[in-house]
Amino acid sequence: MTTASDPAYPAHWEADVVLRDGGTARIRPITTEDAERLVSFYELVSDESKYYRFFAPYPRLSAKDVHRFTHHDYVDRVGLAATIGGEFIATVRYDRINAQGRPASAPADEAEVAFLVQDAHQGRGVASTLLEHIAAVARERGIRRFAAEVLPANSKMIKVFTDAGYQQKRSFEDGSVHLTLDLEPTAESLAVQRAREHRAEARSVQRLLSPRSVAVVGAGRAPGGVGRAVLRNVLDAGFTGRTYAVNSALGPGPHAIEGVPAYTSVGAIGEPVDLAILAVPAERVPEAVADCGEHGVQSLVVLSAEYAESGESGRERQRALVRQARSHGMRLIGPNAFGIINTAPGVRLNASLAPEAPPAGRIGLFTQSGAIGIALLSGLYRRGAGLSTFISSGNRADLSGNDFLQYWYEDPDTDVVLLYLESIGNPRKFTRLARRTAAAKPVVVVKGARHSGTTPPGHAVPVTKVPDATVSALLRQAGVILVGTVTELVDAGLLLAGQPLPAGPRVAILGNSESLGLLTYDACLTEGLRPLRPLDLTTGATPADFRAALAAALADDDCDAVVVTAIPWVGESGALESGDGQVLADALRAAAAAAPAKPVAVVHVEIGGLAEALSAAARTVRPTPLLSSAPAQPAPHDPAPPAFEERGSGGGAPGSPTGGQPENDPPPPREAHRIPAYPAAERAVRALAEAVRYARWRRESAEPGRAGEYDDIDEPGAAALIDRILGPAPDARGTTLSTEDAGELLGRYGIPVRPTLPAPDAARAVEAAARLGYPVALKTTAPHLRHRPDLGGVRLDLADEHQLARAYAELTAALGKPEELGPVVQAMVPRGVDTVVRASIDSAVGAVLSFGLSGAASELLGDTAHRLIPATDRDARELLRSIRTAPLLFGWRGSAPVDTAALEELLLRVSRLVDDHPEVVAVGLEPVIVAQRGLSVLGATVRLAPAPPRTDLGPRRLPSY
Repeated sequence: MTTASDPAYPAHWEADVVLRDGGTARIRPITTEDAERLVSFYELVSDESKYYRFFAPYPRLSAKDVHRFTHHDYVDRVGLAATIGGEFIATVRYDRINAQGRPASAPADEAEVAFLVQDAHQGRGVASTLLEHIAAVARERGIRRFAAEVLPANSKMIKVFTDAGYQQKRSFEDGSVHLTLDLEPTAESLAVQRAREHRAEARSVQRLLSPRSVAVVGAGRAPGGVGRAVLRNVLDAGFTGRTYAVNSALGPGPHAIEGVPAYTSVGAIGEPVDLAILAVPAERVPEAVADCGEHGVQSLVVLSAEYAESGESGRERQRALVRQARSHGMRLIGPNAFGIINTAPGVRLNASLAPEAPPAGRIGLFTQSGAIGIALLSGLYRRGAGLSTFISSGNRADLSGNDFLQYWYEDPDTDVVLLYLESIGNPRKFTRLARRTAAAKPVVVVKGARHSGTTPPGHAVPVTKVPDATVSALLRQAGVILVGTVTELVDAGLLLAGQPLPAGPRVAILGNSESLGLLTYDACLTEGLRPLRPLDLTTGATPADFRAALAAALADDDCDAVVVTAIPWVGESGALESGDGQVLADALRAAAAAAPAKPVAVVHVEIGGLAEALSAAARTVRPTPLLSSAPAQPAPHDPAPPAFEERGSGGGAPGSPTGGQPENDPPPPREAHRIPAYPAAERAVRALAEAVRYARWRRESAEPGRAGEYDDIDEPGAAALIDRILGPAPDARGTTLSTEDAGELLGRYGIPVRPTLPAPDAARAVEAAARLGYPVALKTTAPHLRHRPDLGGVRLDLADEHQLARAYAELTAALGKPEELGPVVQAMVPRGVDTVVRASIDSAVGAVLSFGLSGAASELLGDTAHRLIPATDRDARELLRSIRTAPLLFGWRGSAPVDTAALEELLLRVSRLVDDHPEVVAVGLEPVIVAQRGLSVLGATVRLAPAPPRTDLGPRRLPSY
């Protein structure tokens, strides 16, 4: 039998998981070394739970029971345990059975499953999580169904099975409920899994940000030092809970630091501690984490450095830190973190190194860099913006941007999400969560380390092979507002937090400077907006003139947004006056308040106090909906029940739900009349343009597109062909299909490829042309000449045998011998625009569909668009229009438009092929010549490999880097 060190031990079944209440547990296979743990665990289970498990009084386990429950072959008999602090809190096991219910081996594909959860941990979602993991193990071992016998009174366990989302049958036999579950994942089971993931991860963040008590571990007795600074910041912010200081060097007797009780350890406090901030040297962190874990601390913020950012030894120290924290059920921010802030009135927590907490506001800010965090806090503070929450995660070894997207999605105190990211550990999940969140509130991202090709120091995450440009395109497809700099991040955040979304791209421009108006007009055109003719109020305009002009512009039905430009005006004496910024701000706010459905931005030059006055909100009101469309709903099969069970902030009384707004309720409060001000027209217009594009995405995403459905697709035939090509023992490295096999597979999906015949000599070229029919094209297939007509490797429109023979002689004389060139002959097709369609699979991002024009446009200039697979008709339509050279498809400079409908259909067919058959890991169609009517695929490559694992479909687990 196996132990944890045995080579047969299935270590890949081990997983850290987040439970319903936000705490963590570890799931692992039960081994022969677990006998004492099993007995200790069983002693803590109530008699009632034991009765439900064994259908009879069962006060203790016999030696035979212990042996049976700890000895498994991990094929026909498997046991998993959920552990905290190394001790069992729950177990699950399955035994393979035959049709008569007796023990069996493969090929029997059914197993009996049974759970036991310690009473103290019931209600935390432990059994539901174990069911996900034992089901995945069973599928891996060829088991397709679970059978379970449950007493009717055991309603909790019946609910675990019935709520799992699997197809199931239920009957009542011999006084018990008999359940049979089909373990094949379904849309419903995936939706249930993701809803539970959302609830658990959001709750873990809520526990971190809304603690009832905080201990600063490493607070020095003398002023100075990181721990003392954080403690001072916690107190200065007015934290509403209990605060403690911990310093192991304190002597006996009562102590106080900064006026709060101080102790030698967390255990010595004698009261519950929800959050611990660790500001001790790295070598002392394990001792502090153990102290916290043993005394019920829920969350950690680790400010200590010298982890993965310092090299391989630090990287291993970071892994050990995460393992230790999770083993005690804790989640952590850091290490090397800057800290966290929650401005909610019921919390007022500044557990960071920021000396001054930002004012309360509607922006949630996450950054992976402390330095960038300082800059963003400073920039937002100077411009009067308030935050709901702030997190600077440092090395983000545990909690990451994904977790905070889960939290902010339903947080009623956050209207806009801003993220500075240097790495994305799970792009597939991030894209999914960002799309769901963006359907409810704006998500603005600036990504660092885009071009270095390496992961930033300290970020131990898998590196995706997909270029950053592709990842960026996929984020935009998910509704993310992607900006290039932290300045643009602040600019966009200010506008989105204080103003409604524009209904369209029409922009009115008014102000007292003709030149500044023209600069704004040009910037609008550059950003793809539709500016109206600027209204020049002249330099003599007064605040009253501004108010009247702004009110008129906002009332104009031909205007969707307004940019106000302002410079010091000319007074009665003829001298320039900077004026009182407060007076002008009051005038603009008064006009904007009368028409709250349209956004307003101000561009100003040297008007003292204007920006500060505009940023000061007069009051908080409940606005009109951001868009006229229906309230954003969770994506299909991605339900999002309320994430929080209690609220420590001002969002509601403890114990009240804080989920998303009910469907018929108005949106959450927005700070009214905060008009963003910008020192340059380009910055204001760029922020406005991002809001316009985001608003358009919101409107369009409210009506999702349709996937391609075509009657001529032969999915079973394609599957049989793939199985035949890969064979019973496929090469893990994959295989590139022959021209014939690639053409046959694509043909199964209605994608005909024009035949290409080899021409190793002139005579064979003539024979090939006779078979295909003139006119023909002569091409080389040598890699360095392929798809490079500019190098002379292609001869077109050869009308007869004489022209073909001459072209063949010229080609070989100029470029090399036939065996080097690999000449081929192909029939001519109608002229059109040469394009390229590709699809590929990345383990981190998923399947990606790409489109561009063939040749230099896509290869040299990178003018290629990308969408995630499965693509919809809307995705295909946008894909064609996303490239900069798209005008060539729609009739440029008098050329005839090509058949874009046929091109969109081709994209959808390729998407279907890759989505239906994950073994198809790469498809390349080049060139695809799109004519006025129809298109022709002249070249195709297809690569097959064993289907890569879909981590997003497996059981929930925390990443381990």
